[in-house]
Amino acid sequence: MTGVQHQKWWGWGVEGITFTHEDKPKLAPFVMEKVGIDLNAPGTPPPDFEDLKVPASLLDGELATALRSAVGDAYVATDDMDRVVHTYGKGLVDLVRVRAGDLPRVPDAVVYPADEDEVRQVVDAVVAAEGVLIPFGGGSNISGSLTPPPDEKRVVVSLDLGRLNRVLEVDEHAGLARVQAGVLGPDLEDQLNARGWTTGHQPDSFRHSTLGGWVATRSSGMQSDKYGDISDIVRGMRVVLPGKVIVLRPLPSTSSGPSVREMILGSEGRLGVITEVWVHVHRVPKNREIVAYLFPTWAAGLAAMHDISESDASPTVTRVSDANETAFSLSMQKPSTGLAAKAGPILFNVLERRGWDLDAACLSYIGYEGDEGHLKHEKSIVGKIVRKHGGIKLGKGPGALYDQKKFDTPYIRDFLLDIGALGDVSETAAPWSKLMDLYANTIRTATDAFAELGVKGFVMCHLSHSYHSGACLYFTFAFPPSGDVAAEQIEQYWVVKRAIQQSFIDNGATISHHHGVGTDHAHWLEDDISPAGTDVMAGLLKAVDPGRNLNPGTLLPSHREW
Repeated sequence: MTGVQHQKWWGWGVEGITFTHEDKPKLAPFVMEKVGIDLNAPGTPPPDFEDLKVPASLLDGELATALRSAVGDAYVATDDMDRVVHTYGKGLVDLVRVRAGDLPRVPDAVVYPADEDEVRQVVDAVVAAEGVLIPFGGGSNISGSLTPPPDEKRVVVSLDLGRLNRVLEVDEHAGLARVQAGVLGPDLEDQLNARGWTTGHQPDSFRHSTLGGWVATRSSGMQSDKYGDISDIVRGMRVVLPGKVIVLRPLPSTSSGPSVREMILGSEGRLGVITEVWVHVHRVPKNREIVAYLFPTWAAGLAAMHDISESDASPTVTRVSDANETAFSLSMQKPSTGLAAKAGPILFNVLERRGWDLDAACLSYIGYEGDEGHLKHEKSIVGKIVRKHGGIKLGKGPGALYDQKKFDTPYIRDFLLDIGALGDVSETAAPWSKLMDLYANTIRTATDAFAELGVKGFVMCHLSHSYHSGACLYFTFAFPPSGDVAAEQIEQYWVVKRAIQQSFIDNGATISHHHGVGTDHAHWLEDDISPAGTDVMAGLLKAVDPGRNLNPGTLLPSHREW
């Protein structure tokens, strides 16, 4: 009806695309060894939507009339499917709850504006009616930023920006583009690529997340080593507030007091609705390569990433997996034939003769862009650093395969739920000097949490983004919960999740590098930015939104007043 495509109500991505283990012969034995689950046993598919008990919509009266007047009857949805799709994001807790039919508070209406003027009318109407407005992009959030508070008595409206999906103009001389905030990653790049430009921003959620969502959660992309995080890419924006619009021009730099642009970044809808964004764009590179390397140990891989960050090289991607994630990646491979089937065993035999412990080996991917001369220069610098730390080059073949499959990993979470396992992620950032202790202590803490629960769990990690002073560590964990009751599963999940998040704080790291705060990470906000910093944030939210109409409940800890 609206022309806006949504993800599955029960999982990641669109209908018809799923993860399977049947073409990966090493995966089932690996999963059995690590978490004790038989992938060949019958799974539990998601329930039928008709079996859900969806609370009735509370939308009626003057607000319903105002919304339909603003966007048209066809773009105010109160059907159960639309409302459930807009109730949760795609985090582990979200998916467990929605599959269990746990729907204590569902948006009463979903509204699809076509332009900023319609957004303004909707915002004004909801605030005038003393309702709640929750902006919605692609629905890919995994930190609890989209779900209405369960005890919310006011009318809740989900504002879906999916129709605001165009590149409006490109300033080729400045390398800037003005873009509507509801555009999905692939649509943004298709429109820019047709003119010879790219943002270079590729988060894991790229296919199902929007520009506005990236801004609202301070997103990072896989190529942020070159292009920067979204906070570096965004130069200006338009943000709708009740009765007014914030207009930030696309300036290269400014000293105009505390940065309002920085205030909007990461605000998760609490400081208004982002409708347009000015972003840096770059010419589509002549060449693009992802090259795979292998390091003898995790310590060697981290040391190499550090040296690369200090070198004259400027790769687009610097990624290295620990031994557990490397083993998992190898278990995901499809059968090889011909020379490819022989190359792996030969290489491993050579490495064993050199004294490598292959169980400790760590896989790395480095990305390069530019003309042939530039790539040759970059790879030469990186190659010397890799060799210095005992690593070897595997080549472009494995790198191209990684590049091809890089957006598919979120589907694994649904697959795990189907077979009775919980899998999720926690990511952080810390100075280079703290990374090794952070890693070791977080792995130990997660392992202790599995032991506390009496379950067989698995945790793995990779370094995903490098900076001058530090890097992002991205942890993934999975375990089979005891019991199949959703509330008990979520309680067990939080034993592991809390342990990992607390380890971040205890080891001098941040609570989130690019997934945002939402409700899932808000408990640790005061530890991250200090109580005084949280006071400043609370004061800002209260001043901008005194009626708590704009996505209340996110960002701040539950014990804070605002």
